[in-house]
Amino acid sequence: MFGTSGIRGRVGESVTAAVALDVGRAVGTETDRVVVGRDARGTGETLRDALVAGLRETGADVVDVGRAATPTVARAIPARSADAGIVVTASHNPAPDNGLKLWTPSGQAYPPARQDVIEERIGEGAFALADWQGHGDHERWDGALAHHRDALVDAGRRATEDADPDATPFDGLSVVVDVGNGMGGVTAEALYALGADVETLNERPDGRFPARPSEPNAENCTSLVATVAALDADLGIAHDGDADRMMAVTDEGVFVPGDLLLAVFGRAEATAGERVAAPVDTSLAAADAVADVGAELVYTRVGDVYVAERAATDGVAFGGEPSGAWIFPEETLCPDGPLAAVRLAALVATEPLSTRLSRIDRYPIRRTAIRVDAKAAVMERVETAVGDAYDEVSTLDGLRVDTDDGWFLIRPSGTESLVRVTAEARAETAADALFDRAVGIVEDAVGLVESAVGGDEGNDTDAGSSGA
Repeated sequence: MFGTSGIRGRVGESVTAAVALDVGRAVGTETDRVVVGRDARGTGETLRDALVAGLRETGADVVDVGRAATPTVARAIPARSADAGIVVTASHNPAPDNGLKLWTPSGQAYPPARQDVIEERIGEGAFALADWQGHGDHERWDGALAHHRDALVDAGRRATEDADPDATPFDGLSVVVDVGNGMGGVTAEALYALGADVETLNERPDGRFPARPSEPNAENCTSLVATVAALDADLGIAHDGDADRMMAVTDEGVFVPGDLLLAVFGRAEATAGERVAAPVDTSLAAADAVADVGAELVYTRVGDVYVAERAATDGVAFGGEPSGAWIFPEETLCPDGPLAAVRLAALVATEPLSTRLSRIDRYPIRRTAIRVDAKAAVMERVETAVGDAYDEVSTLDGLRVDTDDGWFLIRPSGTESLVRVTAEARAETAADALFDRAVGIVEDAVGLVESAVGGDEGNDTDAGSSGA
């Protein structure tokens, strides 16, 4: 049921009101008070109603913040003395999808162990339903957006070493914010309050995402790139549907790859002896950038829940995923796209983003996804082949091999019948060689599985409703 980022899938198929009802019943059985919010998708209202019904049916009180960004909901949990938060959202997925994300008071997504408890309750129907007098209360809190905005403004002032509540530390900074018809409008509000000159694109929430697909990648952010260049702005910001992701465009009108943005944040946030948490498929550029300031990049499994888990440990100053999820543990363990936008704007206020990027080395990286019919069986063959060929193999998430020239990663998709291959080196020829070697290992494994007598190895199925 749960993938690497909650429950997510096509509405009417894997995501239904019945699923939302059961999630509410399961979470309500475990908790007493829950904050609930949803993104702009039209299907969110039905799912929210079912979720709230399930929560109240077990006696849990519900604080409903209405339509809001995921980090807005996450911040409302401690603000309203709640035990958990649930957001009805499919994040960066297309409009026909929806889902549910579960959050703890620290801002961290439900870790796998807690997800397992919820999934087990749903599977067994183990709900503690209240009698007719014991249903939970339902209250509306309209202050969640203002609470988040004020926190962002405070963070912006601290980041510029200006705690004066009347100061405008971003005065003269010009920023274009592409909200992507999602819930990230709080970014524009906070930047404006901090004194920036703000232009917005696609600001009106619309869960059909008519202006551009929700995911803020280079392909979908061409209008933002053009607008930053046309206005000669200092910075461009892009969010996804629930604003847990943030990507950027430089003052030169160039979209910043996520690995390089991670390097910028890591170098700025970490000091000597500290660590930066990032998934195993992160570029060497980030590792080298934080090493330049005496810090260390430490790897996690792919998924913001795993980055947040590591970011919560001592000595980790920052965590991030190249997909656009950025975690500042001293603020919250939720990937907070608006917070990342404000922190990046604070950096740009002292030095252009293009200048910061010019000090970061860039290396050739190769990525592909190979479709397979028997993912588990193929990965078994891959594991054997990699283990036979290399003495040291990381199995943190898939199989990662580090060599003198670079590294490669072979990792099964969490949701699709795909095996993902990534390779990187500091030289083009080495990157190509590592990539070809890794792809060859997968292709050989596919051939062996397909030729297996009887095909018993190919009878595995892929499960999950969210992932990378």
